[in-house]
Amino acid sequence: MAKVVVALGGNALGKSPAEQLNLVKQTAESLIGLITAGNQVVISHGNGPQVGQINLGMDYAAQNGKTAAFPFPECGAMSQGYIGYHLQQSLQNELHHQMVKKNVVTTITQVVVDPADQAFEHPTKPVGDFYTKEQADQVAAEKGYTFVEDAGRGYRQVVPSPLPTRIVELDSIKALIEHGDLVIAGGGGGVPVVETASGLQGVPAVIDKDRSSALLADNLAADKLIILTAVDYVYVNYNQPTEKKLTDLSVAEAQEYIVQGQFAPGSMLPKIEACLAFVAGHPEREAIITSLSGLDDALAGKLGTRIHS
Repeated sequence: MAKVVVALGGNALGKSPAEQLNLVKQTAESLIGLITAGNQVVISHGNGPQVGQINLGMDYAAQNGKTAAFPFPECGAMSQGYIGYHLQQSLQNELHHQMVKKNVVTTITQVVVDPADQAFEHPTKPVGDFYTKEQADQVAAEKGYTFVEDAGRGYRQVVPSPLPTRIVELDSIKALIEHGDLVIAGGGGGVPVVETASGLQGVPAVIDKDRSSALLADNLAADKLIILTAVDYVYVNYNQPTEKKLTDLSVAEAQEYIVQGQFAPGSMLPKIEACLAFVAGHPEREAIITSLSGLDDALAGKLGTRIHS
């Protein structure tokens, strides 16, 4: 039996509640083999599109006098609950269908960040929907948001993305795993909080979910970190005639490719860096980057990029 942390991308969860619920049903079907094999599994997920949608909707309602203003950390917590609910329900239904008796629990997770992190001065994390240049300029002028072009797919709002330093609910997550529960935790990278003289306090940011997942996997002494994304493999020279898929990647090789600029900063780079943080110095650990649909084949060694020390 292995202890496994699985990180799901927020962009794979759809653009509306109905679409998301349909997609997470497929997600549950893809994850069920890993769970029914007897592994201890913790599932984390992104929330970039969802938290951006919630933030914009709350902003609009507040500006039109329909509701009170909602700070960004509260929007992050809402997204954890909303996505966790869909994942939890779909996994419960699939486990019942497979006649497997197992509790599924979503833990609203806070993650401590450093208030002096330079990320607060340089927003980089894309959130919300994609916009045309004209739409992005209009929203930026109206709301003061910062937008950047995102991998040729359009323009998205960016917010600070500080590094995670501590998972507040770690002991509770450990207890649930040891009890045999399937745990959904660290949603959206966790709600970012700072430690103050009066206690924890939320801050407006989105922590990269892959970095938080790597920290969680490390703190749990997990055997595997699996990052599920839109592609079956990590590639070098991506989308070029010399494109090459990577099936096996050592820490040293990955670091060399990083120096070469092979991995996009807003896309594959944080995934690679998260995997390196998890496996470096731990030859017993393995990280896998692959697609959700390819998970079973990746676990069988037929697909995906494996990263090791």
